[in-house]
Amino acid sequence: MDAFALKKQLSEIAERALARAQQGGASAAEAGVSYDEGLSVTVRLGSLETLERQRDRGLAVTVYRDGRKGSASTADFSVAAVNETVDRALSIARFTEVDEYAGLPEPDRLATDVPELDLYHPWDLSVADAETLAQQTEAAARSHDPRITNSEGGTVNSHESIRLYANSHGFCAGYPTSYHSASCAVLAQQDDVMERDYWYTVARRAEDLQPGEEIGVRAAERALRRLGARQIQTRRAPVVFPPEMARGLLGHLIAAVSGASQYRRASFLLDAKGRQILPDFARIEEDPFIPRAMGSVPFDREGVAVAPRRLIDAGELTGYVLSSYSARRLGTQTTGNAGGIHNLIVSPTGGDLESLLAPLDGAFLVGELMGQGANTVTGDYSRGAAGFWVEHGEIQYPVNEVTIAGNLSDMLLGITAFGSDIDERGTIRCGSIVIGEMTIAGG
Repeated sequence: MDAFALKKQLSEIAERALARAQQGGASAAEAGVSYDEGLSVTVRLGSLETLERQRDRGLAVTVYRDGRKGSASTADFSVAAVNETVDRALSIARFTEVDEYAGLPEPDRLATDVPELDLYHPWDLSVADAETLAQQTEAAARSHDPRITNSEGGTVNSHESIRLYANSHGFCAGYPTSYHSASCAVLAQQDDVMERDYWYTVARRAEDLQPGEEIGVRAAERALRRLGARQIQTRRAPVVFPPEMARGLLGHLIAAVSGASQYRRASFLLDAKGRQILPDFARIEEDPFIPRAMGSVPFDREGVAVAPRRLIDAGELTGYVLSSYSARRLGTQTTGNAGGIHNLIVSPTGGDLESLLAPLDGAFLVGELMGQGANTVTGDYSRGAAGFWVEHGEIQYPVNEVTIAGNLSDMLLGITAFGSDIDERGTIRCGSIVIGEMTIAGG
């Protein structure tokens, strides 16, 4: 992918769309243009199972006229298709309701500088090399232990994309990104019982990926440790979320403090700004400018400037997660979060998972969560789970067929530690989380 040439082409398409919108009577308009390409290879039981090449592109246009909004999109970049898409958006705007809050971001909130965040590292990966890497990953898992009896495969992905945003305030900017990954999922069997687990690695640069053999071994070990699972009786006990599960818990928090949840009055953290929602040792920051991080951006999806901020200070919520629209609905200013959060970072208060488990005598370590039992309106939380029972600071045996339940408000305030074993594979960077007590419903 020639990122420089593509950026120029996408800029011309966006500018053409904006000019057409203004000629058609729009008082304001915005256009988002994208181009993606990638390779995905999956090997199962040593043989190539799937090979996919992706090449996608798109243009989304939104126009504003007389307080009304219309949007349309296309995957065709021809002049005729662009003009037709804009005309459709203008037509749609004739029939929508007036919305006093709709419109472009305020001009003074738009980014004037686009920092280089080292997000683009193309990988010259051939199909043969991808297949070899996937085979090595899966082979490491299958050969690790004779109880690994089956596989869902080893997969290698490499993707590149460029996103450009422009609006009638004169803003026009874009940047390329890359995303590479390798994963493996296998099944372990003991007697007539089978257990499945997986592991994966992601990075902007191919050289930052965890070696395929390590991914395979980790996937095998995770599947093996689930063999021989028992059921436990219903009780209340501490619950430990390892990093890959903990970020989902914090995702519920972010959903509850998003602008849409707040202005719709549909959040268990309604009007929580300035209120303590986590223990006083909790500190959570957002930093969009971490080089090569998965959540880094030079500006948000509306072209608004982003900046580091402390979202949780001494357990207190300092503000919401807002786009321009949701900010207007709440009578405030955008926080540069159109498109979501950008690298949420949880400050650790304890050591790694092993050290967090050390003082616990009778606790449940989450290994897998099932179902969608988290209600961010009421805060009710009830998820099917499997994991491990901990006594005297050590894992004693695997556990399955349990439900962990509580209320998200109580769970967040009931956190007793944030671990230092931070998972950097997503937009929420956190370590293990220990909750002092939850209901664990067993057999």
